[in-house]
Amino acid sequence: MKVLKNLTKIKLSSHFALIGILSVLMLFMGSTLSAQGNLPKTQSLSTLKVEELSDEQIAQFKVKYLSDGYSLADLDKELTKRDLPSTEIEKLKLRLQKLESKGVDETKENEENDFESKTKLGPKTEIKATDVFSLLKPKIFGNELFNNPKLSFEPNLKMAAPLNYQVGPEDELIIDIFGYSEQSYKLKISSEGNVRIPNLGPVFVAGLTLEQAQQKISAKLISLYPNIGTGKTSVAISLGSIRSIKVIILGEVNAPGTYTLPSVSTVFNALYASGGPNSNGSFRKIKLIRGNKVIANIDIYDFLMNGSSKGNLPLKDMDVIKVDAYEARVELKGFVKRDGFYEVLAKDNLASLLNYCGGFAPKAYTERVKLIRNTGFQQRVAEVEKKQFPTFTLNNGDVIFVDTILSRYENRVEIEGAVFRPGFFSIDDNATLSQLIKSAGGVREEAFLSRATILRRRADNSQEVSAIDVAKVLEGTIDMTLKREDKITIASNFEMKEPQTITISGDVKYPGTYPYAHNMRVEDVIILAGGLLESATTENIQIAQRVEDANRADKDAILSNVIKISIEKNLKEKSGENYFLKPYDAITIFPKPGYLAQKQVQIRGEVMFPGSYAILRSDDRVSDLIQRAGGITALGYAGGAILIRKRSNNYQDIIVKENKLLALKRLTKDTVKAAKLIAEEMEKTTDVVGINLSKIMKKPGSKEDVVLSANDILEIPSVNQTVFITGEVLYPVRISFAPNKGFSSYVSNAGGFSSKALKRRAYIVYPNGTAKDTKSFFGIKIYPKVLPGSELVIPPKEDKKSLSPLEIVTITTSLTSMLVLISTIIR
Repeated sequence: MKVLKNLTKIKLSSHFALIGILSVLMLFMGSTLSAQGNLPKTQSLSTLKVEELSDEQIAQFKVKYLSDGYSLADLDKELTKRDLPSTEIEKLKLRLQKLESKGVDETKENEENDFESKTKLGPKTEIKATDVFSLLKPKIFGNELFNNPKLSFEPNLKMAAPLNYQVGPEDELIIDIFGYSEQSYKLKISSEGNVRIPNLGPVFVAGLTLEQAQQKISAKLISLYPNIGTGKTSVAISLGSIRSIKVIILGEVNAPGTYTLPSVSTVFNALYASGGPNSNGSFRKIKLIRGNKVIANIDIYDFLMNGSSKGNLPLKDMDVIKVDAYEARVELKGFVKRDGFYEVLAKDNLASLLNYCGGFAPKAYTERVKLIRNTGFQQRVAEVEKKQFPTFTLNNGDVIFVDTILSRYENRVEIEGAVFRPGFFSIDDNATLSQLIKSAGGVREEAFLSRATILRRRADNSQEVSAIDVAKVLEGTIDMTLKREDKITIASNFEMKEPQTITISGDVKYPGTYPYAHNMRVEDVIILAGGLLESATTENIQIAQRVEDANRADKDAILSNVIKISIEKNLKEKSGENYFLKPYDAITIFPKPGYLAQKQVQIRGEVMFPGSYAILRSDDRVSDLIQRAGGITALGYAGGAILIRKRSNNYQDIIVKENKLLALKRLTKDTVKAAKLIAEEMEKTTDVVGINLSKIMKKPGSKEDVVLSANDILEIPSVNQTVFITGEVLYPVRISFAPNKGFSSYVSNAGGFSSKALKRRAYIVYPNGTAKDTKSFFGIKIYPKVLPGSELVIPPKEDKKSLSPLEIVTITTSLTSMLVLISTIIR
């Protein structure tokens, strides 16, 4: 069967007039627009009223707007593009700001006195995948039926035509003859309503159902195929390609006009093609007009609520669908399953409205609802009781708000602490404390039974505390009657005491504090601490105990008791040693006498064998390290050697940190920034020891020859034949070193001193980390000697603040007054 793929809409280009019930005159433009699927994507918001939007809608719009890649800075442009008036744009921006400042999740209790300003309008709903700006349109019940991209009311052209389908011009009939005779025809019905069968002549079938057409054609074919009459030959007629019909859709729809639709289309197909009723359109008073007569009044709510398709009638050529404006629409807010705008008829009441919305949400207050009604002059507030729902008539513009239940309990008590099943319980079944403890599974073994606290609300909602002896309650000698919202706390003995611990320090793998347990020994704590280190001795283990009765007034008072014990290396119990630890004991494990771990130093740079070396003697010096490293290379610069002394005692930690910093330098594109970061990090953990390696190598063992410490790093740089001039010079620069040039010559190469230069404080930083300042002798400046790799630093003068006119006047007045006073005293 040939399928008509596109539903086309022909624009209405001329007016039409009502004559009788309806007589339509139109002129059609040649251009066509597709139906629902290709409506313009930029939806018009020209009729939007921001005050009709809920805070939930605006919050959902903001989330979807940003997630779709829009920017709040472009909000004005996007809304203007969609025809939203500037006044409404400002209102929307103000609503967005208010939501951001106070949050959308405010509860009903915070707004109980102003339900018109509610921001929480019921259970949160999922934001569907749809155009973000459609979220700004009022939630009109039924509108999603025609605007939901997941729904389609396009007719199914692939299914067999029903037998009651009325054939007409342009329909194609497929006539199959089979049995004793075999023949097949594909014939189109002419504009006169005839189908012309070869060798038989025209047969008029227009206006007949498919079943009637089959009977009429079969009767005519008997003259050509006599066996049809005997049943030995059969005739089957089906519909091939179907004709198109024109349907006029007018009134309050999104896209009124004339539509070309398949002849199997129904009312809903046509409404879907037109985009459905607009914001003013009625979903309950839709007229189907045929031959100037209203043949059906369609209520879409019947379909939405009951699934009834009795109003979804098949269409005929030149049918008219008219959507009237709604007569009465009400808004339903709050804790209902579907909030939004609902159209109501005269027969509807509040009960039927709640049926349309799916009923109350789980936490809705169902005993009464609040209502705002327009009186024609102003608004009034009313409350409608539950018993009035079936008889309460709704008016156009009514706003019904369904509140939430109170966040409180009428029969709740709570028990917490040292019971097996703490939590909330019903006071109906646990009227007394003994019953509540039993429902909570009883008290735990460590329960503090001397006293339980009961937190109770007084009549004015303030709180008071009372206490009871739990042990006597369990014995049955006393009990307490509970009240609503009582909160009972039974403490634990563990919680009532300071945590009991044992501390271990010294040569164990994980020194620290561990929980105390009865019958605990030193060996048990050592196991908890990961075991002994290789350096640890099992002799002379010290245990310090707390003193609870020390005489603070006696200066010779004992502050702690110290016990010394020894243990077996394999941590087995030692015969004769029967000491059990007490809470808060402090254990110290000492190293073996004479045990020393290897200490290492590093030498880097221009030596023959750079690397890590162990310290051999306690008086190993820099000269010894240089000698073991094979001496300085030809490119080495002894004058620039520096000794870096680590503040950390853990050599491995230092190496790991340095490796991480070097890796950072390799990964960071900004090498200058990376180098600065490395320098800052190294500065936090190191000190530079100024040495004169030239003197050390000339006289090893002298006072200049520094004794090495663990983790020292000795760096021997290569010769640096440059000098860097920085600070208050006209052009800070790095220039090559010249042996015959002095301090002033290098400064001249940098453009000379600036006007802010403090010449007498100029100094040099040498490559080995030492510095030397400028001396002065009878006003003659003696600058330090410049060596290769030096940095000349010219500091700035201190800024001198000039006196303001007010300060000058104040000082002058004070001096004048003082002189006058002195003169008076002298006289």
